[in-house]
Amino acid sequence: MGVRLILKDGEMTAVLSGEIDHHSAREIRGAIDEAASKVKPRLLTLDFSSVQFMDSSGVGLIMGRCKLMQIWGGSVRIANLQPKIEKIVSLAGLNQLCSIVKDVKIHEAN
Repeated sequence: MGVRLILKDGEMTAVLSGEIDHHSAREIRGAIDEAASKVKPRLLTLDFSSVQFMDSSGVGLIMGRCKLMQIWGGSVRIANLQPKIEKIVSLAGLNQLCSIVKDVKIHEAN
């Protein structure tokens, strides 16, 4: 599990990797929330391109970030979901809270 944060032009991207379960979700949430509370981005992108597994803790992770971004007047975008994880996200109704996009290229901050 890991998260790498990229800040650029008022947007924050969290590049997630590995498996998202109860333990890793807590660490990811902490890292994202700490950075986001400092910069209050207008858009938070959660890049799932390197996530192989996610349980209900991942659903909670996404929902919590959506609520946080709503408080700040921003939005969440979920990018590059693997098919199995996309099904979990869809069944949880997360497409009602945030946008879901495919094939997004993540650009590193300079």
